[in-house]
Amino acid sequence: MDKGHDLTTFSRTISASSLGGRLTKLTGAPLRRPVAALHASIDFVPTKIPRKRRLQTMVVAVWSVLLVTSCFVFLMLCSIPALWPFLVMYLIWIFWIDKSPAYGNRLAPWFRSLKIWQYFAEYYPASLLKECDLPADRPYVFGYHPHGIIGMGALATFATEATGFSKAFPGIKPHLLTLTNNFHIPLYREVIMSLGISSVSRESCSNILSSGPGQAITIVVGGAAESLSARPGTADLTLKRRLGFIKVAIQHGADLVPVFSFGENDIYNQMPNEKGTTIYVLQKKFQSMFGFTLPLFHGRGMLNYNLGLMPYRRRIVSVIGRPIHVQRCEKPSLEEIERVQRLYIEELTRIWNTYKDEFAKTRLRELSIVD
Repeated sequence: MDKGHDLTTFSRTISASSLGGRLTKLTGAPLRRPVAALHASIDFVPTKIPRKRRLQTMVVAVWSVLLVTSCFVFLMLCSIPALWPFLVMYLIWIFWIDKSPAYGNRLAPWFRSLKIWQYFAEYYPASLLKECDLPADRPYVFGYHPHGIIGMGALATFATEATGFSKAFPGIKPHLLTLTNNFHIPLYREVIMSLGISSVSRESCSNILSSGPGQAITIVVGGAAESLSARPGTADLTLKRRLGFIKVAIQHGADLVPVFSFGENDIYNQMPNEKGTTIYVLQKKFQSMFGFTLPLFHGRGMLNYNLGLMPYRRRIVSVIGRPIHVQRCEKPSLEEIERVQRLYIEELTRIWNTYKDEFAKTRLRELSIVD
């Protein structure tokens, strides 16, 4: 009995040792504790970071969670009964009275010029490259490409003065356009309207472009569909069937200005979601139901460089190209719209070919208009 017991114990010891040895060979390193392994796989920031860089990171982090934070703060206010009458009036104001998102008349130049937006742009850094002057005697429609995951370059260039838009184009008042649903979010809507951001509805486009010379709208043309193909080193644009913004420009006699933002696709990584995969089908279904979609992306964190939902520090350069002059026509034909679109795509392609070797050195493939 004792010999059997000793043999069993010895066998177990040998088995455990063999298993540990095999696992060590498979991993190529000794077995580590899970916490230690996780710590080793995350690239944490050093303890000594310049104060300016910390401020840049903090501003971008706050903006990244501003929408969620606004909802949370509003819900907290709803827990105070004394505030209910005011909150009800505020909601009535948002949904049934306030028409500012459709007119862009809440733009506050002082708010666009705050120092915090300078920190926001310097984080990447984001900059503007002007190719020619734009006279302020007419309206403009800026087409921004690519969409990226969120469009941080569009925000820095057209919704703030951090890249010097007003100095580069005096007399032009830019209005970056976004989904109408964003203006139904309490508190958050007040911030984006102060930046001059307006609704992307047809009514809003018409109201702003009709309000006088120098008025400009910026449309991130690719929209939700293009965000699903936003990956570092690529420039796959959803543009072939996007004729609405060109028609709006012709109807209001607004010059079309292509803008290509090098680096916009590089600030986030996205999970594989090729056409035909389950993830892609679910994302498209979500888009058809709600008008927007949710790319499964990741970036860095506040305290590390490779795990989180903040964008990476990668340069963004928004090249504002040459305007395409259009003749005003209230009912343009499809042939005229397609003619202007061809000119627009030619100018956009010229921007890419001119600057790709300077600002897209790490590209994996060339510019592609996929849809």
